[in-house]
Amino acid sequence: MPIKIAIASGKGGTGKTTVATNLVRMAAQRGYQAAYIDCDVEAPNGHLFLRPEITQREVVRVPVPAVDEKRCDHCGECARFCQYHALLCLPEQTLLFPELCHGCGGCRLLCPKDAIQETTRDIGYCQSGRADQADFISGCLNIGEAKSPPLIRAVKSRMPTTGMAFIDSPPGTSCPVVESLRDCNFVVLVTEPTPFGLHDLGLAFDMVRLLDIPCGVVINRASDNDRETLAWCETRQLPILASLPDDRKAAEAYSRGKLIADAVSGFAQPFAELLDTLLSLPQVACHTVSGERP
Repeated sequence: MPIKIAIASGKGGTGKTTVATNLVRMAAQRGYQAAYIDCDVEAPNGHLFLRPEITQREVVRVPVPAVDEKRCDHCGECARFCQYHALLCLPEQTLLFPELCHGCGGCRLLCPKDAIQETTRDIGYCQSGRADQADFISGCLNIGEAKSPPLIRAVKSRMPTTGMAFIDSPPGTSCPVVESLRDCNFVVLVTEPTPFGLHDLGLAFDMVRLLDIPCGVVINRASDNDRETLAWCETRQLPILASLPDDRKAAEAYSRGKLIADAVSGFAQPFAELLDTLLSLPQVACHTVSGERP
């Protein structure tokens, strides 16, 4: 199994993708087997920085029931079983709401008239390829699709079985984030030194603590106003893994889709130190990482 390091944040726009893409580039340049896994399937944009050569693209489908009205006697067993209310049984018709279906297949197994078969529904696609020396995998959810966890699972199922995987998680604390963090060895929480950043860092920390995954913090756009964030982390014994300085040149490089560790002088060192810190963590150091040690 690869070492899975998730990059997450309580809100969007804190620099999560910046940290994930620069870390995977840094690891690959050192000779590690590294993979970037973009699980932010509602708004994937890691490809804008890593510019991968895509070699494979696959549609992802989920199972949904199909009711045979000729066999169905509208007994209601399927609707009573479905906890997600994807089925509604009327006196003369059984209605299906496919966007609510979680694809468990229980309705098909319970139907006494064998009136339910299984079909599939497209929810998005996965694509994979190479970005210089690193593997690249991402997913993109169809517009209007309500459930992203099945697509996130499909993206994660395609990650390499060895090496290091940097998982770019969706923002927030809901089901898609939880799915992206599942089975990860460590979580890097990215925040910014603002009241909004600190508030959402608290939400993300509570979520990671519930999942019982070790974590640390990267402060992006750090300046003289990050003392409140530092104090908050110290109170909770939450380690500060790195502080990335607030620099207009970094913002300009970001707006042009460039990796700041490559494009802006002074940023390679913080990312190198962040990678060293992650590699020295007990949750990571206990695993064998494919590739050459620096």
